[in-house]
Amino acid sequence: MIGLDTNVLVRYLAQDDAKQAALATRLVEKQLSIGAPGFISLVVLVELCWVLQRLYSATSVELVTTVEDLLGTPQFRIERRDVVQAVLRQINSAKAGKAGFADVLIAKLAESEGCTRTLTFDKLGARFSGMTLLD
Repeated sequence: MIGLDTNVLVRYLAQDDAKQAALATRLVEKQLSIGAPGFISLVVLVELCWVLQRLYSATSVELVTTVEDLLGTPQFRIERRDVVQAVLRQINSAKAGKAGFADVLIAKLAESEGCTRTLTFDKLGARFSGMTLLD
């Protein structure tokens, strides 16, 4: 297994730097496999969503689709796959509204570790991610 940094995935997905995109594409499509997968950590997923949203104006729907595609790619191993899938289910649900990937991930990780709630000062985070407003 090979750990992948955010910038490798960004180059692969965005194809915005010819040299680096070619290296990332060769890695993902020719070198990684089910037997020798690329590992994508939760930190990388959060950074990836942030970069795609901020620098490439990706919508929430596009971010969800990207993460779903990563989950469905056999040559990738995603950290805490079960939690990431739960995050996507919540974001795709009608009640999630404007929930951001990172906020829902924070709440779902805490829940998976036995926390009864996750406290935040972020009003949107509390409203849409399942966190509890600390006031």
